[in-house]
Amino acid sequence: MVNVYLLDGKVKGKVDLPKVFQAPHRPDLIQKAVVAEQANVRQPYGVSSLAGLKTSADYFGSRRRTYRQTINRGMTRLPRVKSGGGGLGQVRRVPQSTGGRRAHPPRGRDYTRKLNRKEYMIALHSAIASTASRKLVEGRGHTADVKEVPIVVEDKIEGLKHTKDVLKMFKSLGLDGELASKKKRKMLIVVGEDKGIFNAASNIEGVDVATVNDLDVELLAPGTQAGRLTVWSEAAVKRIGEDGTA
Repeated sequence: MVNVYLLDGKVKGKVDLPKVFQAPHRPDLIQKAVVAEQANVRQPYGVSSLAGLKTSADYFGSRRRTYRQTINRGMTRLPRVKSGGGGLGQVRRVPQSTGGRRAHPPRGRDYTRKLNRKEYMIALHSAIASTASRKLVEGRGHTADVKEVPIVVEDKIEGLKHTKDVLKMFKSLGLDGELASKKKRKMLIVVGEDKGIFNAASNIEGVDVATVNDLDVELLAPGTQAGRLTVWSEAAVKRIGEDGTA
């Protein structure tokens, strides 16, 4: 059971934390899940099978023809573009030609990594539980002067529509010092529903906002390091349930 704070920093009441906040710390699976999430958003790399070959160039070496010949003319016997009047154009297709194919082109690669759903859910539960561990939060470098973690705020946080209101709330909760840190991924706000908080916090550097349904391991553990300082709305805590998702 943890305190529920008003937007002005005063204690409103208490709320029971779901069992998911008691999940064991699994840094191995958290790292595996974050790497998989990052890999799965990378664009597959590949080259066109017709790169450098989209041309009319052909090799003209038949002795039966009397036009467009490259033999017995003191010129390289390479594919050449067909020019008007039966003449020969520039060399194409071969690697040493202008606009030709590459000699050793890069191989295509799919960066997708598969991860068992059970492993991912264990990692997600562990990342959620890490937000309630002061040791992990401080170990990640967060220096905010807070009395307890996780920080649970009343549901009015979901309806904040101005950046100044979000900054005022952070100051009331003792989180204004965290905003001055040099960390790129500072705080995370988790809400049950977006009623304006997404736009209100979008201009605050290093602060991310997510609904319970959109939580992933990378948001909760940037850089595979669990213990991100997280502000939960009361509705988000109630909706998260034992499975870690609403």
